[in-house]
Amino acid sequence: MKSHERSTKKRTGGRRRPIRKKRKHQLGSSPTETRVGDAKLKIVETRGGNSKVRAIQSEVATIATGGKTVAATIENVKENASNPNYVRRNIITKGAIIETSEGDARVTSRPGQDGQVNAVLLDDE
Repeated sequence: MKSHERSTKKRTGGRRRPIRKKRKHQLGSSPTETRVGDAKLKIVETRGGNSKVRAIQSEVATIATGGKTVAATIENVKENASNPNYVRRNIITKGAIIETSEGDARVTSRPGQDGQVNAVLLDDE
C-alpha cells in the first residue's frame, strides 16, 4: 500500500527523520485499472462520509463530437501513453486512445476516480 505522507528526503538530498507513525488519513490505495468489458462499478467510502464510484469495467463511452454527445460502445484500447502494457491488457486511463463504434477517441475522464468513460472524437488525418 502506498502512503501519502511527508517525504523522508529533503530537496538537498539530506535525510528527514519521521515525526510520527502513519495515520489512517495518509493511507493510499492501489490504482483502479478500468478494463473493457461488461459494466462493473465499485463504491468506495472516502473522507468526510463521502463516497467515490470507481469503474472496474466499462463497455460504453460518452463521446463528444462537435456540438453533441453520443454513447458509443468501446471495442478495445488502441494506444495508452501512460503504460504500453495497458494496451495489451485493455486498460482504460485518462489520455488513452480507444476504438469505439463512432471511431477513435481520446479519454478525457478518469474512470478509476469518477466511474465513467468520457472521450473526445479524434479527427482522422
